[in-house]
Amino acid sequence: MDERIRFREALPRDAADQAEVFHHAVMQGAAGRYTLVQREAWVSALPREASAWSARQALYATLVAECDGRCVGFCELDVAEGRIVTLYVWPSLARRGIGARLLELGESLLRERGLSRVTIEASLVLADGLARRGWRRLGDEWVERQGESLPRVRMDRELDAAPAGPRRGVS
Repeated sequence: MDERIRFREALPRDAADQAEVFHHAVMQGAAGRYTLVQREAWVSALPREASAWSARQALYATLVAECDGRCVGFCELDVAEGRIVTLYVWPSLARRGIGARLLELGESLLRERGLSRVTIEASLVLADGLARRGWRRLGDEWVERQGESLPRVRMDRELDAAPAGPRRGVS
């Protein structure tokens, strides 16, 4: 992984970058699994405005990957529900371990809060990678966005005790 990537809790100044990461991750990163019409419906579900993403930071524990002072990936967690709400990485930085590290940190946060299980409604882009990492497929489902049906996969994972060795926290 790039040494310039840092992981931390989201700050209000990250909200505009989160909007852009979301938009580009869906429009470019999901192009191989979803049609253009589906991706346009998907991105229209959340405004491409900083204020909307700032409001989401108040609702969800949000972890970001930062590179050169900019948010390049993020993970939103509903801690009360033990659920990963979103996980997005800038498309040109995908497949470099950023999303995996965000998930690892999210799982650690949930474990620290006393949860023993985490769930996610994963896109088709994410589901296979999660399955390779030990997530269990609970079933396929469809979610509607702007009149378009988008397939996704319900998954979960047991949160084991914290790994032995030095703790790698958000830096």
